[in-house]
Amino acid sequence: MDERDAFLQATLPRLIAADTALHNGDAHPRIADTWSHTDPVTVFGAAKTVTGWAATEPMFEALARQMSDCKSFEIEVIAAGASGDLAYLVAIEHTNSSVAGAPAAQYALRVTQVFRREGGEWKIVHRHADAVQGASTTSHVDRLTQALDRG
Repeated sequence: MDERDAFLQATLPRLIAADTALHNGDAHPRIADTWSHTDPVTVFGAAKTVTGWAATEPMFEALARQMSDCKSFEIEVIAAGASGDLAYLVAIEHTNSSVAGAPAAQYALRVTQVFRREGGEWKIVHRHADAVQGASTTSHVDRLTQALDRG
């Protein structure tokens, strides 16, 4: 198995479990299992941008408070690579969940994530996400952005 395949085999199940939990209102798996707590850490999110772990953790907790009723979460891998202690994943995340109290609906995000190997595990150090154009996705991201801006 090459480095890329080993990276994906180790990482995808953890990402899917953590983000399914997030979309059901539980940020703990994302915080504990998939993200680095060692700066530099950055999020250029579809709804919010933050820099540093001190800002990232509470943003994930706020996101989780706005999510519920996850019916599905899938990662469509577009490209990935791993070399030494750095890796990346380019994907489309397909989600069906409730955002900010709206009925559950399907939406999609284009996502690029950068990983650093820490203690033998791949941890995310950067995420850039934006909405795949479509009425449901735009509505969900707008609703989430407004909810996060309100605090």
